[in-house]
Amino acid sequence: MTMNSSSKFLCLSLLALTRCLGAESPGQTPSVPVGRIEHLSAFPSRFVAPRNVDVWLPPGYDSKDRCSVIYMHDGQMAFDPRITWNKKSWNMAQAVSTLMANGKIPATIVVAIWSNESRQSEYFPEKVLPYVPKEARDRFVRVDLAGRPRADNYLRFIVEELKPAIDSRYATHPDRAHTITMGASMGGNISIYAMCEYPEIFGGAACMSTGWISTSPKNATFPLATFNYIQQHMPDPSTHRIYFDRGTETIDALFIESQAFADLVVRDGGYTDANFMTRVFQGDDHSEVSWARRVGIPLQFLDRP
Repeated sequence: MTMNSSSKFLCLSLLALTRCLGAESPGQTPSVPVGRIEHLSAFPSRFVAPRNVDVWLPPGYDSKDRCSVIYMHDGQMAFDPRITWNKKSWNMAQAVSTLMANGKIPATIVVAIWSNESRQSEYFPEKVLPYVPKEARDRFVRVDLAGRPRADNYLRFIVEELKPAIDSRYATHPDRAHTITMGASMGGNISIYAMCEYPEIFGGAACMSTGWISTSPKNATFPLATFNYIQQHMPDPSTHRIYFDRGTETIDALFIESQAFADLVVRDGGYTDANFMTRVFQGDDHSEVSWARRVGIPLQFLDRP
């Protein structure tokens, strides 16, 4: 199958973005205009390499008042454009604090987990691999996952190490109904995977500009494998909420067909408008600028009792 120059550019851009998003800025603590951040440097783990974690506490945070918690992937991109590789961020402090001030969401803490050079290996849903034909699977593991998948260990880090530490240190609602996982691009993949693997932990998943095709050229193999996995591991719609979206420009243009099919898979799993939202944003591209502009929508949909 041949690709035109536009498709080749988008595929190369996706690969470059994957590499860049995994590049940390060691030792830099983000600054926020509202609320405050506690920077947990090189948080240790038995399962994955240590990484920075930024915990954003909302204005007026009081250890007596319990908060919902958002576990956000690619956390180095969450707050401060001055320390990110592309000088852009999600502006999460402004988004969450504004919604809280307007009564749109309850008191909420954001736990921003930094990614590293193993980002692709940690964010690609590991149990999807058996659904991929062997030849494609072997090449993908060797080339794209640097020899081995790490997503299951990454989720064990969050569930067994990070979340207990957060719940013991901060005033959180530790239950599923108040615990959300969120990410964009491959961060969207690991978010839906986290909820499928740990439905007792995560009650909501925000998957923005999800990279269903992974880092390969536009294909059906990897989306189909992922959808087969999701179909068999769909969390109970009576206790979970899912948010999907995509833009229409740059890399997001590669996800048109796969995102439409993902929507059908979720609908077939029993999800309705009460617990599932999917949106298309005309003119939005695959960037923090676009995600920052619309992040309030999944926050309001997911971060509620």
